[in-house]
Amino acid sequence: MRNLVVLGGSSHPEFTEQICNRLGISPGQVNLGKFSNNETSVVMKESVREQDVYIIQSACGNVNDNFIELLIMINACKIASAKRITAVIPNFPYSRQSDVPYKTSGAPLTFPASSGISTPISEQPFPLETTATTTSTNSSDQQDRKKRDNAPYRQWRARPGVLIADLLTAAGVDHIITMDLHDPQFSGFFDCPVDNLTSLSTVINYIRLDVPNYEKAIIVSPDAGGAKRAASIAEKLCMDFALVHKERPKVHSQKRESILVGDVRGRDCILIDDITDTAYTITKAARLLREKGAKKISAIVSHAILSADAIKHLEQSAIDELIASNSVPHAQHSNNSSKLKVFDVTRLFSEAIRRTHFGESLSKLFEA
Repeated sequence: MRNLVVLGGSSHPEFTEQICNRLGISPGQVNLGKFSNNETSVVMKESVREQDVYIIQSACGNVNDNFIELLIMINACKIASAKRITAVIPNFPYSRQSDVPYKTSGAPLTFPASSGISTPISEQPFPLETTATTTSTNSSDQQDRKKRDNAPYRQWRARPGVLIADLLTAAGVDHIITMDLHDPQFSGFFDCPVDNLTSLSTVINYIRLDVPNYEKAIIVSPDAGGAKRAASIAEKLCMDFALVHKERPKVHSQKRESILVGDVRGRDCILIDDITDTAYTITKAARLLREKGAKKISAIVSHAILSADAIKHLEQSAIDELIASNSVPHAQHSNNSSKLKVFDVTRLFSEAIRRTHFGESLSKLFEA
């Protein structure tokens, strides 16, 4: 392909090589390293002037270092007069911290001081009063002011979604290609086009070809957030659907208990989720399914980050096998777990790059 350069970051070099093999080109030459103080070093070894540049970098391992490396690579290509710069990010960083909590009415949520997420208390100005009114309400105003001064600070959690989008835009990115964003609305933070690819078709094909007697199995969502995705797969495969739901306790001091909506007794179950990090949610759902009489339990996820003690939890869980995409590297995980299997999504991304380079529509890639 002419005027096309594919550069790979240090997060997932195997992913870059597989995409370049499918496109029939060689990866772009770039030196990536660290100075003695751990600052990122990027050296471009070939010209990208007036080229269509695609930089592949996934959110895995040292997420912050990899993200800074991506920003520097984007800016280096911009300074080198690249025609267009596309960031290919299979697993998008900070996508789980994008949304601000809101009420159904649209007003921002406020939380008690004991909760982890809340809004800071702000000083409200007092309205101007007449002399007579001030005299009559002076004592009540002083009491209100004293209550505010003695009130504890309400903690609040930063939402860096807009910041991440602004950093990529400021670095010089023109287009972003990613897959299965945890929050699809995250793409609205960007001032450039964002193509959020879906792995649904790949997952559906995997179930059809590699799951024996899949028609008799049941699709299960481990939480309410992934119900829409799991239900879509179940509908397209004409399979039954179940949901693990956290019931809200009537007494505030009680813990929330998980309940199963659906019948899984004596059936194979396929858990569907987009991200598993510590594997807590999905292994807890698998334990509930086993208690309800499920036979074989498989789990299919788009991004298996598997940080901390996730592999240990997976090996000790009721899950018989975990099938994850290669959006993040799994070489180390595969050596430590016999339950982990990987399905390939490089065909999806290489086709997206090819279609984008030639100005073709990507709508076909969003079909499941």
